[in-house]
Amino acid sequence: MFLLVELLLWLAVPGLPDAVTLLGSAMLISAFALLIIAGVWGVFKIIVCAALDYFSAKQRVQRRLWFAQARQDQVRRLFYFKAMQIKYFSELNRKRLLKLNNRKHIQSLSKSIDKDLLSIKDKLPETTYLQLQQENARFRNQQDIESLLKLQQKISTIV
Repeated sequence: MFLLVELLLWLAVPGLPDAVTLLGSAMLISAFALLIIAGVWGVFKIIVCAALDYFSAKQRVQRRLWFAQARQDQVRRLFYFKAMQIKYFSELNRKRLLKLNNRKHIQSLSKSIDKDLLSIKDKLPETTYLQLQQENARFRNQQDIESLLKLQQKISTIV
C-alpha cells in the first residue's frame, strides 16, 4: 500500500495518495491487533490446556504415585541412618563396657597378686619383694593385663 502511495505521488494524482495512506495505516494497525489477539489467544489456550491436563485424573494418580515413592524412599533412607546410628551407639557402649570390665579385672588381678606377694613376703628378699610390688603397680596403672598375668606366673614359680 505504501509503495502504491509513492507511485501515486510520483504520478501526481491529487487526493488519492492520502486516502491510500490512511487505508494502509488502518490495515497495518489491524494486522498488529490481529497478531496480538492471536498471541493472547494462543497463550490462553496453552494455559487452559495445561490446567486441564494438570487436574486430570491421570495426572492426579501420577502425582500420588510419585508422592508415595518419595515417601517410601524417605522412610528407607531414615531406616538406614537410624540403623547406622544404633550400630554406632551400641558399638560405643560395648567398647565402654569392655573397658570398664577390663579395668575391673585388672584391679582384681592386681589385688590377687598383692595377696600372693604378702603370702610369700617372708620367703623373698626385701628388694625383690619391693621390685615385684612396683611392677604390679606399674602394670596396673598401664592397664597391661598380659604383663600382670606374666607377673602372677612369675610369683607362682617363685613359691
